Amino acid sequence: MADLDREHVWHPYAALPPRGPVHVVSRAEGVRLTLADGRELVDGMSSWWAAIHGYNHPRLNRALKDQAGNMAHVMFGGLTHEPAVRLAHTLATMTGLPKVFLADSGSVAVEVAIKMAFQLTGKSRLFTVRGGYHGDTFGAMAVCDPVNGMHHLFSGALAGHVFAGRPPAEFDEGYAARLDEMVAGHAHELAAIIVEPVVQGAGGMHFYHPAYLRRLRELADEHGILLIADEIATGFGRTGELFGCDHAGVRPDIMCLGKALTGGYMSLAATLCTERVAEGVGVLMHGPTFMGNPLAAAVAGASLELLRERPWREEVGRIEAGLVRGLAEAADAPGVKDVRVLGAIGVIETHEPVDVAAVQDVVMRHGVWLRPFNRLIYTMPPYSVGDDLERITTAMTAAARALGPA
Repeated sequence: MADLDREHVWHPYAALPPRGPVHVVSRAEGVRLTLADGRELVDGMSSWWAAIHGYNHPRLNRALKDQAGNMAHVMFGGLTHEPAVRLAHTLATMTGLPKVFLADSGSVAVEVAIKMAFQLTGKSRLFTVRGGYHGDTFGAMAVCDPVNGMHHLFSGALAGHVFAGRPPAEFDEGYAARLDEMVAGHAHELAAIIVEPVVQGAGGMHFYHPAYLRRLRELADEHGILLIADEIATGFGRTGELFGCDHAGVRPDIMCLGKALTGGYMSLAATLCTERVAEGVGVLMHGPTFMGNPLAAAVAGASLELLRERPWREEVGRIEAGLVRGLAEAADAPGVKDVRVLGAIGVIETHEPVDVAAVQDVVMRHGVWLRPFNRLIYTMPPYSVGDDLERITTAMTAAARALGPA
């Protein structure tokens, strides 16, 4: 399989053939991945932050199998079905946003949100902040960081939007004043403000003060601009609150969800909006072939039901405390710039970009799977990680110590 993979498969953010090793997984159970060579690794990534309940969960397996025996898929144009309707009702109840568009992936959810804003307002510029990441499709790429983001190669082909600086970790009145000035100066051409609430994910695992999110909500209201919250990475408890917006006590006009929506089982996303947005848009010009897929909707419904039943807030609180405790020593490593923790997110930021293969070699020797990038060695483990969290933090600390001086 490894030889065939190397010959044919193009992996994300990788060249052909891949420059580093690609490991064949034969089974996933609980919080562990079993490789084809028999090694077991604790998954500190939740499969890019999606598998919050762990792998091979009997409730989610059953939901998928039961739905497959009834109906795997049916077009959503002019037809509907119970799993999608129930899921939309659950999401509306959880978020306070009553209108739900079921999309294929997080990037598509962002594209749909942008279309909603453009159709409603008749304007075609967005306001956002540096350091953000919203997906790999063209509309989403255009609101990612235009200089330091991973999409700078496409800058000439992307729409030009309005960017403020990256929001500071602590509240700074001067930065808030600049937000005021920039939004006021461009309000006449802005359809919406789009941000990741409180945590900027793939743009650098940066945490910022919730007061800035409150200020953006106030500015959107003052100038008649929509607020889009990209909760694809922050939704469903990852930051310690059910949604990132809850840290600031605000509700957006449009919200994007994905990743953990199905518990890591299938690709599914959702774009939710207020009644006012839905009525103003009218006919939304978007319609994925696999929109509202019954299998994905059924497993998403089971995952959200499981989330409501489990003590996720206490679990995430224990993970946060364990990450703070377990990563404390890494701060003294000579190559480390910063160590930070929020909810079930633990980050070691280094002074220089890390050698991904070298870091993975260290953590895999400790029985852990991580996927570092740029200057970040980080973890977003499943909520069910339990005592295996200590193994993750030990592996991360060992990787940080192996970096050498800055």
